[in-house]
Amino acid sequence: MDASLLTLLGLGPEEDAVYRMLVDRPDSERGVFEALLNGTAASPVLDSLVERGLASADRPDADGVVRYRAASPVLALGPLLESRRSALHRVESLVGDLAERHRSAQLYGAGAPVEVLSGPAAIRRRLLTMQRQARTEVCTLVPARHVPPVLSFADNHEEVDAELTDRGVNVRTVVEREWLEDPQAAHLLASCVAQGQQISVTEKLPIKLAIVDRRIALLPLDPERETEPVALVVHRTGLLTALVSLFEQHFERGRRLNLAGAEESAEHELEAIDRQIVALLHIGLTDAAIARQLGMGHRTVQRRLHTLMDEVGAATRFQLGWHAARAGWLPGGADNSAEP
Repeated sequence: MDASLLTLLGLGPEEDAVYRMLVDRPDSERGVFEALLNGTAASPVLDSLVERGLASADRPDADGVVRYRAASPVLALGPLLESRRSALHRVESLVGDLAERHRSAQLYGAGAPVEVLSGPAAIRRRLLTMQRQARTEVCTLVPARHVPPVLSFADNHEEVDAELTDRGVNVRTVVEREWLEDPQAAHLLASCVAQGQQISVTEKLPIKLAIVDRRIALLPLDPERETEPVALVVHRTGLLTALVSLFEQHFERGRRLNLAGAEESAEHELEAIDRQIVALLHIGLTDAAIARQLGMGHRTVQRRLHTLMDEVGAATRFQLGWHAARAGWLPGGADNSAEP
């Protein structure tokens, strides 16, 4: 057995040796350890073990002798092991991050316009690193693919969204409407909007894409690939300019997600639940999908919509949508377009 392994948990060599002896020889007194330590005083070592919870000391007996016992290795060394394991995990993550940054800098310095990343771990690290290095803006297209993601929308939200918001980075996202059919995903998107993100909803997206500061982008080589994923990292080139244009087109064509609604209209005081219903109807959800997301009955949604139509004099849902835009019930405020 390696006589110094416990030093990896932060014990000194003398503490390591004394603790091992205590495990085998409980109720030992100080003098027993003097020979083990080759003349080094045992008292400071034993006192340190007691202070760190690795040993216990009995009260002096009639002769004034203090005897020591080792604490349970599982209880005493387990937390130290877990702490070191956690630290090593963070170091491993940092090494991976530094490796990706080094690789990116080398390729960028050499003028390489495109990098190829293979495997989910490498792609995930690069995507997170790109976002953590963002200075002004992160733009993403998030289609509702059924291929297992390298980094899910929920995981990305947990990993970096709060950090980006705290640093004042503008986050804009375009999602497919299918995301809103899932109540859990819809709740997550609402949370993103509440954090200050701008989310646009569209019917279909051609590819998953992330662009940071308009200087670097990441996208899959084959969006439908179910085996080992491969991604492209695109630096400042004409290709990157085209990808930025692709994002802007879909962002502008989509409808803004704002489940909280705008300010109350002077024409009609809309209840919060009705505002949510109208906002979800505006981005194209069916009555059934709205009911699932809001936890309401299908007929309840239909009844509230019919009530709103009666109140504003709308004969069709299209006319209700037109009135909602003019009245400021939808993101973007009042719409001054002509009546249909």
